[in-house]
Amino acid sequence: MHRQPINANTLRKLDLYILRKFLGTFFFSLLLIMSIAVVFDFTEKIDDFISKGAPIKAIVFDYYLNFIPYFANLFTPLFIFISVIFFTSKMAYQSEIIAILSSGVSFRRMMFPYFLGALIIGLFSFTLGAFVIPNANVTRLKFETTYVKNKRESGLSNLHMQISPGTFIYLYRFYSLTETGDFFTIESFDGKRLKSKLTAQSIVYDTTDGSWILKDYLIRDFNADNSMKISKGEKIDSMLNLKPSDFKIERNYYETMTNPRLNAYIDEQRNRGVGNIEEFVIEKYKRIASPFSAFILTLIGVSLASRKTRGGMGLHIGTGIGLSFTYILFMTVSTTFAISGSMNSLLAVWLPNIVFAFIGLYLYKKAPK
Repeated sequence: MHRQPINANTLRKLDLYILRKFLGTFFFSLLLIMSIAVVFDFTEKIDDFISKGAPIKAIVFDYYLNFIPYFANLFTPLFIFISVIFFTSKMAYQSEIIAILSSGVSFRRMMFPYFLGALIIGLFSFTLGAFVIPNANVTRLKFETTYVKNKRESGLSNLHMQISPGTFIYLYRFYSLTETGDFFTIESFDGKRLKSKLTAQSIVYDTTDGSWILKDYLIRDFNADNSMKISKGEKIDSMLNLKPSDFKIERNYYETMTNPRLNAYIDEQRNRGVGNIEEFVIEKYKRIASPFSAFILTLIGVSLASRKTRGGMGLHIGTGIGLSFTYILFMTVSTTFAISGSMNSLLAVWLPNIVFAFIGLYLYKKAPK
């Protein structure tokens, strides 16, 4: 028997029905899980709050108001996957998927509201991660530093940097908390010819005038006739084109940068020849790759959950959770390789999406049509 094509009005109603289920399930599960997360986090940190006298207003508005969007956005791919599998599996076991496909709607056309929902969530996630959450993280991390844990910052070591054309520095180690460094060298070149070289056993930042105090220094000035002039002393002040922040990688410092600021920071550090900025580069790529994963995980979720199986809805949800954590683990491992320099940063961030995209295409071909 010839099937009559479904009319446009009915198709719109179907799109809105699936879209409402998708977004409704996603935001409800997000609200539920974040409520549980807040309770567990408060239980864990309540002793710190009391012992350090954290004001209730600061706990609510400075910490948890910024805690919720940060962790919600962090696990958005997981919530998308579970939400899609949950409500699609429910539709399948209520024979709604069969009814939709039997009415003449193709499986590919049925994916439209799913991908529309993924687009909405992906754009929302990108906006949060690129512009909103970084500013919120400044307040959250400041609160944690003050009331939850001792301030810990890690400085750079074995740092090579160009601070101006023809002027290069080397610093063995910088200590963030005291703003001091060990074994400092600055070299000035005229083309390829070394003009002067200054070495100092230690370097200290003077907050009063923004200068650097070089201790136990030795200066070698090289003349064009290959003669050399040496001068040394216990202490000398120098106005260098450097700030202590150039030597700091504070805990999760990149999380406090909006996208324009992050891009500018990466460009500035690269121009100066700083090599160990992989965490910042990875963060830049992740802010695009993570929202894009919404499409891939949605494709996998629908392809998995649209078919009735003997294990029921529980099997779909269990498979979905397993794949979600595999994705997160894959992302963690690949970014670890990138930070260590064993893998290209762009490839490391996008590799999980590439692999799971192939998985999604395979499952899509196997899905009921």
